[in-house]
Amino acid sequence: MRFRDRAEAGQVLAARLGHLRAAGPVVVGLPRGGVPVAAEVAHALDAELDVVLVRKIGAPDREELAVGAVGEDGVTVRNEALLHDLGLTWGELAAQVEHARAEIRRRAATLRHGHPRPDLADRTVILVDDGIATGATVIAALRILRHLGTSRIILAVPVAPPESLRALAPLADEIVCPAAPADFSAVGQWYDDFTQVPDREVRALLR
Repeated sequence: MRFRDRAEAGQVLAARLGHLRAAGPVVVGLPRGGVPVAAEVAHALDAELDVVLVRKIGAPDREELAVGAVGEDGVTVRNEALLHDLGLTWGELAAQVEHARAEIRRRAATLRHGHPRPDLADRTVILVDDGIATGATVIAALRILRHLGTSRIILAVPVAPPESLRALAPLADEIVCPAAPADFSAVGQWYDDFTQVPDREVRALLR
């Protein structure tokens, strides 16, 4: 399965998410590429649309190795086992954590134009991205959403490798993914148009 662009990918997802309309879900996209996909889902389900803002906290000198993540409202998730294995304490990462929190505040103000984030407590939330490669950011987002008190999380992505979906399965209540090719190498290979999504487009969609 290939997608013409992110809008078509969102329409394909929406066709598989109709059973959630009655739950009154909130659809949240991962900026920036996930938001055009999420917008199509929100439109089809007549649901609220927002973004989930998350920043991974990497190990010193190994930024790709996520030892935790931070989200809005001061939410923090830590990989205590990995911190222990690396001989690190969360306090040693304080400067990096504060920088990440400042970036989240900046992004929230930029993308939402000062509008408040919807209250996700006790809500059904559909987390949408334009695809998954390693899944590290999605893992962080799922954990952040749990800490925000959501009652049910559905992960909806157009395409992802089977191994990533297996790793994510314990973190979501349901996963909807139309394409899980064994020969996956990159998200962009499954789109005809995978151009970068600018902030102005994300802002326009959220409005």
